[in-house]
Amino acid sequence: MEVMGRQIIAELWDCNFETLNDIKLIEQIFVDAARKAGAEIREVVFHQFSPYGISGVVVIAESHLTIHSFPEKGYASIDVYTCGEKIDPTIAVDYIIQCLESRTNKTLEIPRGMGPIKPILRNEFGDQIPRPS
Repeated sequence: MEVMGRQIIAELWDCNFETLNDIKLIEQIFVDAARKAGAEIREVVFHQFSPYGISGVVVIAESHLTIHSFPEKGYASIDVYTCGEKIDPTIAVDYIIQCLESRTNKTLEIPRGMGPIKPILRNEFGDQIPRPS
């Protein structure tokens, strides 16, 4: 089945506190991750919260890379979404995991744009019935 994009959601635990709260370093990590994956960077926006935390996005021609960091918890939520077949989002995610020194992480890859879901129609007895034309 053809997909239009791939989205990887990553939960990163036991990360380096200083890295998670360093806006310039986080921004550089995400820009580098996009480049390593072969993406075309369009815009970079990051925000530092007080007293801790960073949210940011690297907008790429192929979609985006985002982070929300919680340094006080050693946690970051990451989202890397790429469209087309040119970019492999796992390259970017693996690089980010390495740079944030995550000792515990979980990733979920979601294929995007596979087309509308067509439910199976059933009658009151549970038997499949033909779709109306």
